[in-house]
Amino acid sequence: MKAVICVTGKDTKGIIAAVSAYCAENGANIIDITQSVLQEYFAMIMLAEIDELTVHFSAFVDGLTALGKERGLVITVMHEDIFNTMHHV
Repeated sequence: MKAVICVTGKDTKGIIAAVSAYCAENGANIIDITQSVLQEYFAMIMLAEIDELTVHFSAFVDGLTALGKERGLVITVMHEDIFNTMHHV
């Protein structure tokens, strides 16, 4: 299974490193990533494999949300099934 992780906020050093480290610490494997900086604003979307999470998915989501708040970012995590259902035409 996969999760879609979206990160937005003011650009600062270490955003990708912090999110990537959190994923690695909790058993998520980043399989694709795209990011942009528009003037001073940062936007990133990651696709992560979550079959080997070492925590429950809801705890993983809560941890990333908290990481975002600590860094002044908005981090949202959506399970692949929900993402696909929402974007099915």
